[in-house]
Amino acid sequence: MLAVIAGLIVTNLRISGRPAVSTNNVNSIVNQKVSAALSQLQSAPSVAASVYGAVEDGVVVVQSLRPGNPGTEDLGTGVMIDKQGDILTALHVVQGSTSIKVTFVDGTVSAATIKTADPADDIAVLTATRLPQVIAPAVLGSPPAIGDPAYVVGNPLGLDGSLSAGVISGLNREFHIAPGRTLTGMIQFDAAVNPGSSGGPLLNAKGQVIGIVTGLANAAGNDAFAGIGFAVPIGKAGGAAGEPAK
Repeated sequence: MLAVIAGLIVTNLRISGRPAVSTNNVNSIVNQKVSAALSQLQSAPSVAASVYGAVEDGVVVVQSLRPGNPGTEDLGTGVMIDKQGDILTALHVVQGSTSIKVTFVDGTVSAATIKTADPADDIAVLTATRLPQVIAPAVLGSPPAIGDPAYVVGNPLGLDGSLSAGVISGLNREFHIAPGRTLTGMIQFDAAVNPGSSGGPLLNAKGQVIGIVTGLANAAGNDAFAGIGFAVPIGKAGGAAGEPAK
């Protein structure tokens, strides 16, 4: 019994006998931790870079040839949405074309056809005759809220694989795409889009597709970005490809 007590006393003496930690030591430890945290934060990719990396392999350049305009191609964007390589895009990019050509991120070029179309929502699903070696479908996300970050990847003015960023600035908007044709339930956003962006993915901060870009507000009548873009919610757009509603 005495041996046990003696052991406890020794142990307690050892614990209570540790040297006190000085203020300088504490400050040094804190500075080391802060420096390590800052270094890790600085080395991590930005949110925008992560978003781009999550979707870039699935983004497709879409070109369509119009009848009566030899040598003239309309340019748009698409995004792969399933393991079969189906491509979601805006219907107006390819509607009425005599031929459709798609270019994947690895440089694979292929003819494509319209698999299904949803004119009410300006959505088309394309099937390519030749697929890239690696198929990288995008992940579909849930509906956004006003104020959420918004990112668009596309080919504005022929600048392939461009990224722009902004926020979701409105929901359930109406957008007039042609005389007598109005799309409803649209997502409004302020990430920059221009001709060539149509059909591209609207993304959230996780790199998930939340909409398909359809058009831009065109108050000046010159197809230049005026600060407002519109996208079909992915819940509607994905339905054209048989995807479950989000």
